[in-house]
Amino acid sequence: MSAETTESTTSPTTSRSEQGKTTTFSNAPSKTATRGTTPTKRRTASTKRRTTPTTKRRTASALAPTGEQPRRSSGSLGTAKARWRYWSIMAGLIVASLAIAFGLLAWDNPMPITDEGFWLIAQMRMKNLVVIAIVALCQAFATVAFQTVTNNRIITPSIMGFESLYVAIQTGAMYFFGVTAIVDLKGLVPFTVQLLLMVGLSLALYGWLLSGKYGNIAIMLLIGVVIGGGLGSIATFMQRTLTPSEFDVLAARLFGSVSNSDSSYLPVSIPLCLLACAAIYMMSSRLNVLALGRDTTSNLGLNHKFEMIKVLFFVSILMAVSVSMIGPMIFLGFLVAMLAYQFSDTYDHKYVLPMAGLLGFVVLGGAYFIMKNLFYAEGVVSIIIEVIGGGAFLFVIMRKGRL
Repeated sequence: MSAETTESTTSPTTSRSEQGKTTTFSNAPSKTATRGTTPTKRRTASTKRRTTPTTKRRTASALAPTGEQPRRSSGSLGTAKARWRYWSIMAGLIVASLAIAFGLLAWDNPMPITDEGFWLIAQMRMKNLVVIAIVALCQAFATVAFQTVTNNRIITPSIMGFESLYVAIQTGAMYFFGVTAIVDLKGLVPFTVQLLLMVGLSLALYGWLLSGKYGNIAIMLLIGVVIGGGLGSIATFMQRTLTPSEFDVLAARLFGSVSNSDSSYLPVSIPLCLLACAAIYMMSSRLNVLALGRDTTSNLGLNHKFEMIKVLFFVSILMAVSVSMIGPMIFLGFLVAMLAYQFSDTYDHKYVLPMAGLLGFVVLGGAYFIMKNLFYAEGVVSIIIEVIGGGAFLFVIMRKGRL
């Protein structure tokens, strides 16, 4: 090996020219190597700068007091604010219900409250108070359950023709048997027969339209509308042939009025109302599933058709009791259900149904108190309920664009 080669190999610094460029190799740390490590250090520093504020914020939020962060859950009322709002409204409705009940018993009572005669008069008025409570529960529970089954917040069970059947029965009795037939229809036996007729017709309609291979809830509703319209047309034709005096007597029965009820109805209506309302309330979890639709209900293991017919059976009982007791109340159920969903602000029927029942009592009891004691209309409450219900419906639709 030559001395020149040994010198170039062992030399600490060797220069080589290639295409006009000079590259220096040295055992000492070069500037290029130093520059190569600089971006890595800059990236590490920038990463620290980016992660440090986030880490500090997460640490601060973790160490923050529990009361400052809203606790949410997957339940029906997700936050503490929602729970407080719901129970506050429920407490207000309970207080309003007690005030209305006391007002109905004590208003214009000539005897002082400490006298025994006060309670005798209050006991006579207790019948109307019980009727109001029964009708409120029937309309509220029936409408909420019916809207859930049909997956529609606008329609009510009245679409199935319960009111039209009631009007047709009353008008037919007047048309064929005269004025005395209206008096004869008041009593436990005619009341029970009317109940059985309404429930039987509804069950026949449900069984025929929902048990077949092509059973459809929309077809059932359309046929209910047609049947209701046909019964209404027949009743209108018979009413036109009545004398003015007979028509006046009939018109008093066709208005939704608490005075249409009779104390003899209570032994049958109270057990039926409590039984049907308890059954619907115990089905709250199933109603929550039914509200998701047919496919989801079937995927979750429930027989959609069977559950729907079962709910409609209890709805028909409640509507038959309500209509047979005081007459048609088309807007009451819709108004109560709409307000219950707005105030409760939850999907769970376990919370919606009790609020709907209290709202029904407040609305119906308040309307009865106003019409009877201020306007002396003898308890005709359908007028004021339809006015308030129509106004509330338009307000909600125009404000939100949906129910």
